[in-house]
Amino acid sequence: MTTISKENYLKLIYNYNARGIAAATSQMAKELNVSNSAISDMAKKLSREGLIEYERYKGMKLTRKGELEALKVLRKHRLWEMFLQKALEIPWNKLHDEAERLEHHTSEYLIDKIDSYLGYPRFDPHGHPIPKKDGTIEGADMLIPMLECTTGKKYKLKQVDDRDGDLIKYLSDIDLLLETEFEFVDRIQYDNSIKISYKKRETILSEKAASNLLVEELT
Repeated sequence: MTTISKENYLKLIYNYNARGIAAATSQMAKELNVSNSAISDMAKKLSREGLIEYERYKGMKLTRKGELEALKVLRKHRLWEMFLQKALEIPWNKLHDEAERLEHHTSEYLIDKIDSYLGYPRFDPHGHPIPKKDGTIEGADMLIPMLECTTGKKYKLKQVDDRDGDLIKYLSDIDLLLETEFEFVDRIQYDNSIKISYKKRETILSEKAASNLLVEELT
C-alpha cells in the first residue's frame, strides 16, 4: 500500500464519517475504482496500524489517530487549492485535480509556509473548512443541502463538491458562485429539479447538481 493510496483511503473514509456514516466496502471500491477485495485488504492493514475500526459488513470508521492523519491530508489539499487560485489564478474547476497531485508530496514545513502566506484562511475556494495545524476544524454546522430548501425563502451558496469539475464549470458558466444569494422559487415534481432566482435571472438546476451544493438560510 503506497503512501498516496493510504492517504486517499483515509481521506475518503473521513468524508463518509463526517456525514455520520461508516464507509462501506462497495462504496469505497466504486469511488477509488478498485475491487472490493482490494478495499478489504486495505481495511485490514489500516486496522492493524490503528487508523480505523473495521468490522466486516459494518463499514469503516476512523480512530482519532486515523482522523488526524486524514485531516493532515485535507489541510494540504485545501491550502493548495487556495494557493493555486490566489497566486496562480488557476480556474475554479481545475483546482481539485491539481491539488490532488500536490498534496501527497508536500512537507509540513512547506504547507505551514503556504498557510502563513495566505493569511491563515478558514475555507478553501469551494467552501470547505481548512483544518488547522493542530487538527481542529471549524465546520459550517448551519449549512443545508440545496435540495432541502423551502419555496419562497432566501439562501446563500456556501459549499460545492470540489471533485466534480464539470459541475463547477457549469456553475461558473451560469455565474452561480460561492456567496451568491438566491431565492428558492419552486421544486419540479417530475424530476425533482429546482428553480432558483438570483442576479435578476431564473435558473433550473437538476437534482444531481443541487445535491452537491450546500447553502445557508438567510434571515
